[in-house]
Amino acid sequence: MNTPLTSSLLLRRCAALTDEEFAQFRDFIYAKCGIWVDEKRKYLIQNRFEGRLATLGMKSFSDYIKLLQYDTNRDKELPYVFELVTTNETSFFRDQKQLDAFSQHILVPTLSEQRNKNKLELNIWSAGCSSGEEPYTLAILLHEKLGPEIRKWRINITGCDLSLPMIAKARAGIYPEYSFKTTPEALMKKYFTPVDSGYKISPAVTGIVNFQQLNLNDAPAVKRIPKSHVVFCRNVIIYFDAAMKKKAITAFYDNLLPGGSMLLGHSETIHGVSMAFTPKFYPGSVVYLKS
Repeated sequence: MNTPLTSSLLLRRCAALTDEEFAQFRDFIYAKCGIWVDEKRKYLIQNRFEGRLATLGMKSFSDYIKLLQYDTNRDKELPYVFELVTTNETSFFRDQKQLDAFSQHILVPTLSEQRNKNKLELNIWSAGCSSGEEPYTLAILLHEKLGPEIRKWRINITGCDLSLPMIAKARAGIYPEYSFKTTPEALMKKYFTPVDSGYKISPAVTGIVNFQQLNLNDAPAVKRIPKSHVVFCRNVIIYFDAAMKKKAITAFYDNLLPGGSMLLGHSETIHGVSMAFTPKFYPGSVVYLKS
């Protein structure tokens, strides 16, 4: 008789991901969402999806791939695939040097320009927003910068992510303590209220942020995002191959209003991908400007 441990080990051996299965699964993921899974990450796919196969009662990745390709309910499985294939490591006020560059060199002049036009509106797109810490951080920065004047503005921060569970968490607006590891204590006290399960963000902040599920490989859906003054897409394109990077960067360029700005993760670059932007260098950060 198998103990729970030996049963688990047998399931693990049965579910071992072969090179052929990995290639099929990798190509399926790429076709659906543009994320390219390098062969070096085969073990990661194995580890992340074993539990899902066990839940479905499947003993091989071939069975799972057949479900995704041919089963009539295959579309219901896609959210699980997207959730398991993406990384959702984030926190409030992450990468302070970049946020300083945004606040001083983008936000201040953009707000001033909009005032001069007598057009008190601002649109920001947070693409790949995970559980919402990034767009909420930007909303807090706007509250700090505008103060009571913010009531006169029409501000819309759109947070998008591939993962539906992450979007649900963002909409709930409740975060555990580890989400605040880089958050100034004064801002945490000002904009968050302690609750049983963590800290809930202020309605004043959530009021200028909206969330939606979005696949950056879905061109028609991307085109429906409101035209933006600023696009944040941090630590997303590192998962794309050259073709998908070009597609995403082109989409951001098309979405931006003239003179708009794009900010990527500190390890990301558009070198060799696009020459449409003008890079501006600040301490610890690069901002890409639409001419």
